[in-house]
Amino acid sequence: MKKYNVALVGASGAVGQELLKILEERDFPVGNIRLCATSRSAGKELLFQGKPYRVEVTTPESFSGMDIALFAGGVASKEFGAAAVERGAVVVDNSSNYRMDPSVPLVVPEVNPEDVKWHKGIIANPNCSTILAVVALKPIHDAGKIKRVVVSTYQAVSGAGREGIVELSGQVEAIQSQEEVVAKVFPYQIAFNLIPHIDVFMDMGYTKEEWKMVRETQKILHDDTIAITATTVRVPVYRSHSESINIETERKISAAQARRLFEEFPGIVVIDEPAAPSYPMPLYASDKDEVFVGRIREDNSISNGLNIWVVADQIRKGAATNTVQIAELVVKYGCLMK
Repeated sequence: MKKYNVALVGASGAVGQELLKILEERDFPVGNIRLCATSRSAGKELLFQGKPYRVEVTTPESFSGMDIALFAGGVASKEFGAAAVERGAVVVDNSSNYRMDPSVPLVVPEVNPEDVKWHKGIIANPNCSTILAVVALKPIHDAGKIKRVVVSTYQAVSGAGREGIVELSGQVEAIQSQEEVVAKVFPYQIAFNLIPHIDVFMDMGYTKEEWKMVRETQKILHDDTIAITATTVRVPVYRSHSESINIETERKISAAQARRLFEEFPGIVVIDEPAAPSYPMPLYASDKDEVFVGRIREDNSISNGLNIWVVADQIRKGAATNTVQIAELVVKYGCLMK
């Protein structure tokens, strides 16, 4: 089997380390691997396939001889993305830097894999909440053409990185010890609380996170006629995002039909047994790659409506796994830069 040289930028962060883990789990055909990060992380050793690799400072030359460059997120792709492409590497970027660039494919492999083929060197990985939603929306859109979507997200603290996990744990300990609760990562105490505010506020009182879900979903589904509105909420859960999604379609889809569509769609696992009761929860979705769908029911307030509950691990499927799947498509379709 042919092997490919891979550069991983942001290797020492939460998503970077998950990328290493998933490259190994999925047996991606890695030849040489180069681990890159900022000067703060340079010199650290990380294991890949049982072998230690030293993290180096990212420079333009980090991409020389590389076939694929995986960017774990942040500003690095703005600084080094073009340099990677110039040196012959296909960039798969986890940040929001290129998502809405019309010349850059925004890809979820179960939904729009063919878009990989028209890349010009950079392929964007969508926002984690968008990925979860579009995997569930795609089979419904294909069968009934979606007119409108109302989505409310319940996003884990790990969506803000390791710092979010540390803050939640520290606040729980402080409350139990009757000590002062300190909030630095989130605008308010997150322990035993919900915060309806992720990222900065923008037009019409919506946050940047909410607008991402609107615009990215339309781009991925190739349909800007879909009306989408979102409310994104941070919840005191360590890992895995949840979403309540209300869907209105042009053609009637019953709950039973929707269930069959979900069961037949790649990457979806249906957990929907009210009598049990059984439904998706973040506790059981964590460290898994599937998108779990349940609470499938018709919207009793309109003729062609559905309500569903969607849960997935946003660090894996919402970031690292989706990134590696994109790299697999690049190899499958033979659309490398050289």
